[in-house]
Amino acid sequence: MRSKIDSVLEKLLLIILVLMLVSVVWQVFSRFVLQAPSTMTDEISSFSLIWIGLLGSAYAAGRNLHLAIDLISENIVKKRQGFFNGIVFISVAFFAFTVMIIGGFRLVQLSFQFGQTSATLEIPLGFIYMVVPISGILICYYSIDTLLNLRKLNKS
Repeated sequence: MRSKIDSVLEKLLLIILVLMLVSVVWQVFSRFVLQAPSTMTDEISSFSLIWIGLLGSAYAAGRNLHLAIDLISENIVKKRQGFFNGIVFISVAFFAFTVMIIGGFRLVQLSFQFGQTSATLEIPLGFIYMVVPISGILICYYSIDTLLNLRKLNKS
């Protein structure tokens, strides 16, 4: 299942990146060549950047490419590698659950409730903000799956 999620996420990120690239190129072309700047492209590229950043962080978490800060000496960590990995993955899952999933769903709910729309495209901002809980779900899944796989490896 993880490989299918990775594959879908890779393709989705690529599509969003191409959309952002086309949007920015069209913006530059319409502004400097046609002398009539497009108003939609700013929002399209901004929203694409938001989605790439959040979905890309979920993808990075799934590939264990996320940022790690060494606060504890490597000698201590090597002795208790499984324990410290468990703390890291549980902390990441807890953050993603509380902030991204719960907070993200609340943000989406409020956006729809208050009828917030984007200025140019006039689409409900709840659809744009939906990426926050989606990314949170993916990060939780990846963190828990990685932790369970590491525990299986340590037992065998």
